[in-house]
Amino acid sequence: MSRPTRPSRFWEYLAVVIVKPLSRLLVKRDWRNGDRIPRTGGVIIASNHLSWTDPVLLSHFLYNNGRWPVILAKSGLFSVPLLGRAVRGLLAIPVYRGSSEAAKSLRVSEQRLKDGGAILFYPEGTCTRDPDLWPMVGKTGAARLALESGAQVIPVAHWGAQELLPYGEKKPRLFPRKTFHVTVGPPVDLSKYAGKPPHAAVLREATADIMAAITEQLAELRGEKAPEAPYDPAGR
Repeated sequence: MSRPTRPSRFWEYLAVVIVKPLSRLLVKRDWRNGDRIPRTGGVIIASNHLSWTDPVLLSHFLYNNGRWPVILAKSGLFSVPLLGRAVRGLLAIPVYRGSSEAAKSLRVSEQRLKDGGAILFYPEGTCTRDPDLWPMVGKTGAARLALESGAQVIPVAHWGAQELLPYGEKKPRLFPRKTFHVTVGPPVDLSKYAGKPPHAAVLREATADIMAAITEQLAELRGEKAPEAPYDPAGR
């Protein structure tokens, strides 16, 4: 049987038997609104990014809620011995930055969406640099993919991965055991952009709507008021 949006059973089994016990060991879980994740069809899961560990923790959450997460990974990882074979086997999509092939990941992502896949997308492109760890201004890749494919964008916010492994550090802080909080919002309403050509201004506005939806969920999760405007590293 064809499995266009899932890895082979070998790679899926290997990932599950490693990731799920490891995730349970490392963090306690506060998972909310997982029923908002569509169980079928192509969908973009748009999330904030706090730590190198959150792709693994979010993958566990998505898998337990019925979706295999298709992750976008730096192209350099695909050339690392063993690791490259694993990320390729798990159907990760390579992201080429600063090259003529930078658009290739979006083309592959669009095909995965057509096949019914769930793409885990970090619109910020990297871990946030906001001093208080709120989401930054996003890049337009997720919005372009959504508008060109017609796929739903589901905003997901999480908190706690940064306590396990703060950005830039290599040694995790295992004790005391941390809690990984995650919540899912309703689909982002991008209907006002339907039929509009994906010009830069349209993509920026749609991206702002996606990031606002993620930030709203994070504010609820943290029980705090979000900044009036997102942090913009280009403007600092």
